[in-house]
Amino acid sequence: MADSPNCDLKSLSPLQLFERVTEQGEKVRALKAGKAPKDEIDAAVRMLLSLKLSYKTTTGQDYQAGLPPRDLVLINNGTTKEEDEDFVDPWTVQTSNAKGVDYDKLIVRFGSSKIDTDLINRIERAIGQKPHRFLRRGIFFSHRDMDQILDAYENKKSFYLYTGRGPSSQAMHVGHLIPFIFTKWLQEVFDVPLVIQLTDDEKYLWKDLTTEKAYEYAKENAKDIIACGFDVNKTFIFSDLDYLGSSTGFYKNIVKVQKHVTFNQVKGIFGFTDSDCIGKISFPAIQAAPSFSSSFPQIFNGKENIQCLIPCAIDQDPYFRMTRDVAPRIGHPKPALLHSVFFPALQGAQTKMSASDPNSSIFLTDTPKQIKTKINKHAFSGGRDTIEEHRKYGGNCDVDVSFMYLTFFLEDDDRLEQLKQAYTSGELLTGELKKVLIETLQPLIAAHQERRKQVTDEMVKQFMTPRKLAFEF
Repeated sequence: MADSPNCDLKSLSPLQLFERVTEQGEKVRALKAGKAPKDEIDAAVRMLLSLKLSYKTTTGQDYQAGLPPRDLVLINNGTTKEEDEDFVDPWTVQTSNAKGVDYDKLIVRFGSSKIDTDLINRIERAIGQKPHRFLRRGIFFSHRDMDQILDAYENKKSFYLYTGRGPSSQAMHVGHLIPFIFTKWLQEVFDVPLVIQLTDDEKYLWKDLTTEKAYEYAKENAKDIIACGFDVNKTFIFSDLDYLGSSTGFYKNIVKVQKHVTFNQVKGIFGFTDSDCIGKISFPAIQAAPSFSSSFPQIFNGKENIQCLIPCAIDQDPYFRMTRDVAPRIGHPKPALLHSVFFPALQGAQTKMSASDPNSSIFLTDTPKQIKTKINKHAFSGGRDTIEEHRKYGGNCDVDVSFMYLTFFLEDDDRLEQLKQAYTSGELLTGELKKVLIETLQPLIAAHQERRKQVTDEMVKQFMTPRKLAFEF
């Protein structure tokens, strides 16, 4: 960060200003701890005060460590809601736009960085192969510090991957596969360890589930995750209800995070109220802890300086903004993130899918007939009311759910572009586009079901046993 108070702060969003103040505060503490010359410390302090003043002028709020500007923690906390405004938090996604959430606005409001062509090209150079279709098509669209991860990789320094799943039901849907498909690719091209957190404790706290049922769902979901093809020698899957009691490193990091985040801060970040149980209030520290390598001493040999990269949907970002703020204060590197868009419900991109609504998505347990029926009956169409109008005016790929699903699952870029042109021109009808999606998803899900049948309870136990992986640290 520049030390010149003349740098252009007016162009920064409130959240970017918040992060600048946080970074400058860390620099001041480091200079004082290192007994730097007085004039250097004084200059850094003046810069810190200038940044805090700019922050207050922009937001009307005093800077508070760990508490981002309240109206920007989520897209909207209900303070100035307009009809066309989106709402996103870790549990709810709502938008009135048939195209879905405005992700460019989300980047600005969350203060993350866009995954642009330069970054995608750099990833391609680093790994020596074509980037994943999720990167090529903007499905993973935003990041925090991915450049640092590439710096480390290019300098032969290791990092590790962390992603997760909240096991709220026995059956997962195709949208749940997105982070795991991408994480598997990342693990293979970078050859790094992976930890997968199953937050069965979270689901017990938020849902009407017993701890036994939540843990049962965790093990069932683990089978679907394993069926994605992860390597047992490089991957550790853990249930919070199971692992927390056996790992002192994990619990120590939870306690450190809890000590450095106030009740006022988690209320501001997550919208908790005085009537929420204390388990919910303390849970964010549990989701933060896997971001630190010392939470897995069996994998990293007790090392605390291994950086973490987290692929996740953008709605999980509030957890990790909190984590990134706390990390330097407890002696850990900030985790880096890659954010994905939301996978749309069959009925349209206005909301996320729901595991409780069987018609909102294609589930991994669905038969070929169910897949066909759901797509034909429920997939929102961007086509016209009549065949004549469609031939004349063409369809709208921006709101057509079948086309959206094909952008996730059809590997061939040329084929996807051909479909887009044909549908937009009116040459391809809605029923024909749905047929392409049916023929794409049926074999994909059948193959997944076949792999899942091969996953035994013993295999799940192997993946979920704390152990050394095939890496030296």
